[in-house]
Amino acid sequence: MTEVNRLLAANKANAATRTNVKDPRPSRRIAVVTCMDARIDVFDALGLHLGEAHVLRNAGGRVTDDVLRSLALSSHVLGVDTVVIMQHTKCGLAGVTNEELQEWTGADLGFFPIDDHAAALREDIALLTEKDYLRELKVIAGFVYDVESGEIADVVRWERAGVDAEAE
Repeated sequence: MTEVNRLLAANKANAATRTNVKDPRPSRRIAVVTCMDARIDVFDALGLHLGEAHVLRNAGGRVTDDVLRSLALSSHVLGVDTVVIMQHTKCGLAGVTNEELQEWTGADLGFFPIDDHAAALREDIALLTEKDYLRELKVIAGFVYDVESGEIADVVRWERAGVDAEAE
């Protein structure tokens, strides 16, 4: 059986028992930006369920133009007011340069390598807070997920001045 056929077979079983969430707005008003790494089960790691959060994944869990596009829609159209940026240990973007990644892939792209998780998280949070069109965001947190232990380090947080995040 090919991998595609295995996926389709699994879908038949899932479709028969799945939870049907009718509202496209995430009920917990959260968006999670994280890495595409197959070792991260975002819903399990954060105790989330279907319909509770938007999950945006890319290499490194970095804030890219596409993440900004998605968060603009998430916040203005679908009610998201909290963003978690979750990077992880043993990431393929850690400890390499953009030039090395370009050479390995043959792609002339910006890969957003990570030298220091805390610095990268602060940089991405600053980028989000500088965008006027993301003024709906009230809280942004930067986490690092440990792929070996499953534990999350709460590295950096930002809260919009004058907002009581717990009261919302």
